[in-house]
Amino acid sequence: MNPTEINLHKKSNTLEVTFKDGTSGTLSAEFLRVNSPSAEVQGHGNPILQTGKRHVRLTGLEPIGNYAVRLIFDDGHDSGLFHWETLYTFIRDHDALWQDYLDRLQAAGASRDPVTGGGAVGFDPGSA
Repeated sequence: MNPTEINLHKKSNTLEVTFKDGTSGTLSAEFLRVNSPSAEVQGHGNPILQTGKRHVRLTGLEPIGNYAVRLIFDDGHDSGLFHWETLYTFIRDHDALWQDYLDRLQAAGASRDPVTGGGAVGFDPGSA
């Protein structure tokens, strides 16, 4: 399950991984962020739906021994250790995992797009 090559493509915002058995694939930053194996995302047995991550960017990666890589995202997330087996599974099951994520977003009435602010919150002083 060890990869022979891992490349972060900043321009396309993807991670390309090739394994010894010939399995290879390209994973988007958004896919990796919403499926991060971190406790922040996976919870403690109860995954936390990640929303608004359509435009998240991969800014770096750090090898962790000979078994994983830490991915660094521009939203400050950097606590997920992506083991080789996890990346292999992400490539193998990409379409099903992505569809599951989209289905969970829809069921929650949530979006891949970030929430944009700009509106002021207040009250009518005459009603107080």
